Amino acid sequence: MGTELAGLIRADLAALTNDASRLSVAPSVDMGLPAQDTAAGNFSFAQSMKDALAHVDGEERAAADKMAAVDSGKSDDLVGAMLSSQQANLSFSMLMQVRNKVMGAVDELLKLPV
Repeated sequence: MGTELAGLIRADLAALTNDASRLSVAPSVDMGLPAQDTAAGNFSFAQSMKDALAHVDGEERAAADKMAAVDSGKSDDLVGAMLSSQQANLSFSMLMQVRNKVMGAVDELLKLPV
């Protein structure tokens, strides 16, 4: 039963990853996430979440820097700053959806009879 749920969690994570790949705005941009060899069993969910958090944080910081440059008059790229802000917002929303999905799976595991 536990392996079935683990398989379902992996399938959900793979589906979310595929959805994220399809939604990427610029596929040529390296997201800074290390490649993971799932076939060899080297997949670490904790490390994946840490990497995703670092990536979202980097996008938030970059958006804040662009907005600060526009605010101070150093840049006139308001459209680029707004797009960067929206991309950071979407990344954060997607990260929260993954967290909610994982928490739902953990709740289901806790409800299982022993």
